[in-house]
Amino acid sequence: MILSVNNIEKSFHEVPILKNISFHIEDYEKAAIVGINGAGKTTLLRIIMGELSADEGLVTIAKEKTVGYLSQQEAVSGENTIYQELLRVKQHILDMEQQMHAMELQMKALSGERLSELMDSYASLTHAYEAENGYAYKSELTGVLKGLGFSQEDFDKPVSSLSGGQKTRVALGKLLLQKPNLIILDEPTNHLDLASIAWLETYLLNYKGAVIVVSHDRYFLDRIATKVIELDNTRATVFSGNYSAYAAGKEILRTAAYNAYMKQQQEIKHQEAVIEKLKSFNREKSIKRAESREKMLDKIEVLEKPAEVRADMHLKLEPKFQSGNDVLQVEGLAKSFGPLSLFADLSFELKKGEHVAIIGDNGTGKTTILKIINELLPPDSGTIRLGTNVAIGYYDQEHHVLHPEKTLFQEISDDYPNLNNTEIRNTLAAFLFTGEDVFKVIKTLSGGERGRLSLAKLMLSEANFLILDEPTNHLDITSKEILEDALNAYTGTVLYVSHDRYFINRTAHRILDLNRKTLTNYLGNYDYYLEKKDEQLAKLNPVCDAPGSEHKNGELTAADVSLETNASASKQDWKAMKEQQAAARKRENDLKKCESEIETLETRSAEIETLMASPEICTDVAKLQELNKEKEEIDRKLSDLMEKWELLSE
Repeated sequence: MILSVNNIEKSFHEVPILKNISFHIEDYEKAAIVGINGAGKTTLLRIIMGELSADEGLVTIAKEKTVGYLSQQEAVSGENTIYQELLRVKQHILDMEQQMHAMELQMKALSGERLSELMDSYASLTHAYEAENGYAYKSELTGVLKGLGFSQEDFDKPVSSLSGGQKTRVALGKLLLQKPNLIILDEPTNHLDLASIAWLETYLLNYKGAVIVVSHDRYFLDRIATKVIELDNTRATVFSGNYSAYAAGKEILRTAAYNAYMKQQQEIKHQEAVIEKLKSFNREKSIKRAESREKMLDKIEVLEKPAEVRADMHLKLEPKFQSGNDVLQVEGLAKSFGPLSLFADLSFELKKGEHVAIIGDNGTGKTTILKIINELLPPDSGTIRLGTNVAIGYYDQEHHVLHPEKTLFQEISDDYPNLNNTEIRNTLAAFLFTGEDVFKVIKTLSGGERGRLSLAKLMLSEANFLILDEPTNHLDITSKEILEDALNAYTGTVLYVSHDRYFINRTAHRILDLNRKTLTNYLGNYDYYLEKKDEQLAKLNPVCDAPGSEHKNGELTAADVSLETNASASKQDWKAMKEQQAAARKRENDLKKCESEIETLETRSAEIETLMASPEICTDVAKLQELNKEKEEIDRKLSDLMEKWELLSE
């Protein structure tokens, strides 16, 4: 075990963020930490790294184990070039090289025993140099830089000239080259393109150490995670497997919790009904039994009702009116910035109802295409034609469609003056902006909050052609799923740019791959795109018939066995269901019969009491004895019937 986290608790301003958080990480294990924004993921990482103290609990890192941490805001600075900055990680190898070179020079002037001693030292040093991968460190460094999306021409760029995202990629490269026993990464894919993310996945899968990663990239988590730690409502739950296994397990747990809650509620109502019925019998024994049941009911630890899944945020996209069948036609599109040519002679078209994703490496011009269609940038050449009745709704990854100096309320009311105050507040509340939040100034919002506000405006637009630029950036997994569901239910046309492969897989009908200044069309989702890209490799291997696909020599295939097994199982299930229904009907009939007998005996008991009190009977000793004997027999039967009734009621 490389890391142990035991009963960690943390509060801010008396608001609990983490409670009783416990888990452990084994050597070579790849773990993901997931949860909605604000669940405490980054707080937990900072506690593990000792940057933040826990209120309670203990973090233990195994002796002589090294830990490397890349935060979301991690970046490099200084005047080094990109290559020089990564080379700093290999300073110990450079020192060895210098020492080896100095020894080589000394050897020329020495002889005899001193030369022999120096050669022994040299041999030890070269062995250590080789163990540190000294002969291949330059190739390793170049491989990491190229894997993270830097070209050979970028290597000599000064770090100070880089964007924030590029500086973060350099910091990630340095961390990977350090090769600690445990790598901790907070949103490492945020500034990577698809090719770089795929490279990082492969790197981490083959990494000879443990990894903890916080990410909203579900496809990435599916590829690398062997364990998922979910932070939800201040608590941690550990799931084995990747993200898909976690999602399935989470749903099973949620369903089980909801069923347990409903079952307990049903039991409570049932016990209350039994207590009321026992009291209605108005007999000493039945009243005592009712009181006993009341005491048991008071001791029950009532389960909280599980929160509805994604019940807080509401997004419904619906066009105000339908467009024509031809939505967009692009012909011969070209764009350059100075000497840099992004693309030339691009042509494609969109039909009504299509959901199309544009993918490609960073810097290829994907966002530029969207801006040209939205008339935010002029093309160098080419034509763009919108179809009949096409109304565009635009979601910009930088949220330039928002006005930084306005409040949230002003942003909505100015763009949609027909909405009244209540309607504006209801719209903002649907995207988790309530109370005084609506008067926040937009420039003070986080990236996730700006994303939610942009989605609110998109919903209000009632456009029939949505153009989205990285719509899932800064959204947590829950918000992404809400957006996915809304887009899948949307009857209009969608064109978007995204690096979120899980999102593309769920929402795209077609993919346009922008590569080498041209577009390649794939008629499917992201998995289909990968399959077709690898098609040439697949053709090199013979394709075998699927096992069990045909009858051979009169034998049953696997499919046949499966069908027969399923049919047999279904028959057994049907039989069991019928038996359960028959047993339930019998219990119901027995219960009604029992209640009827109790009512008859109670009536007769009351009649006997009336007779025994009458003047005619109270002086007739023989008659009194007879009635008293009958009443005792009735009481005995009633006692037995009430026990039977209680059992049947269960």
